[in-house]
Amino acid sequence: MEIILSTLHIIQYYFLPFVIVLGIMIFFHELGHFLVAKCFGIKVLKFALGFGPALAKKTIGETEYSIRCFPLGGFVKMLGENMLDEEDEDLRDLKPEDEKRSFSNKHPLKRMAVVSAGPVFNLALALLMFCAVYLVSGMNIILPEIGQVTKGSPAEKAGFLKGDTITAVNDTKIRSWMELKQQVRDKAGIPLVMTVKRNDHYVTLTVIPEETTVKNQFGEIVKTPLIGIVAAGNQGRIKLKPGEAIEEGFKETWRWIKMTFLVVEKLFQGVVSIKTLGGPILIGQMTGRIVQDDIGYLVPFMAIISINLGILNFFPIPILDGGLIVFLLIELITGRPVSLKKREFAQRVGLFLLVLLMTVVFYNDLTRVLK
Repeated sequence: MEIILSTLHIIQYYFLPFVIVLGIMIFFHELGHFLVAKCFGIKVLKFALGFGPALAKKTIGETEYSIRCFPLGGFVKMLGENMLDEEDEDLRDLKPEDEKRSFSNKHPLKRMAVVSAGPVFNLALALLMFCAVYLVSGMNIILPEIGQVTKGSPAEKAGFLKGDTITAVNDTKIRSWMELKQQVRDKAGIPLVMTVKRNDHYVTLTVIPEETTVKNQFGEIVKTPLIGIVAAGNQGRIKLKPGEAIEEGFKETWRWIKMTFLVVEKLFQGVVSIKTLGGPILIGQMTGRIVQDDIGYLVPFMAIISINLGILNFFPIPILDGGLIVFLLIELITGRPVSLKKREFAQRVGLFLLVLLMTVVFYNDLTRVLK
């Protein structure tokens, strides 16, 4: 009985939330391909969520829509997408009226737009999610209140005290500790005039940030301007106007896009260990924990996953959207498509790399579970 209850708990709090979250990501990705293909008059034969045998399917108009057994993916099948494959069944008895609706007969730029639309829709979904969260819930912040002043630091010399709240820097309003850090960044040796709330009155202090050697989030030694204060750690929430919510949504989306590329760069440099990579099991675990602990964090978490999925698909690996974009760029430059033989070889290499990556992340996931 205990095993049954444990299994039901895993299904309810881990498997189902994971499938729903991943399903939304995949749906929007494939919807991007589908809508742009339709926009260019390309005939879409199939729209599927998942792989393998169909659990449910229905044909509406000229397109078969289906939900399939394995939820780790999806696809949109367009007429003539295997443009150089003479054995493509869809091209054998091609009707004259459908010939111009074939994917292969469209200009390379239009095909590139169709291929790019999937990852772009993932990024757009993340943007919408962040904007919605900021619009509905506002923005959680760490208040710009000083919890500690380092001895001998520029802040101590300038007269800052524990308990001070910084409200402005050079006449720029400060609402959070993050905004304060942004004002100090890249300002080494430059005097900063700060308005400080102390008890019930305001004082103006001038501080000059000093370039200091510290460890960044990746453990690297870097130089950064500091004034020598530590946040008290008190949290607050700011209500945002629609325009502000959209602006913050764009900022947060761009921050995570940059962070994703930075992590990839650090992986290649060996700064970040490949052991830190996670796959479906880790995503399932994190989704389950969020659902149980604080479901309010689910939408931002989904936005981050959507960004990762979008960027991953832009990688120039054959079998991914980015690989097909490379083929189309070559066709655009040379005036002729890459030969089927070369494409198939590249796709085999791409499949090998993808399987290798999945093996690594599954191994990492299982290692974490067993620990």
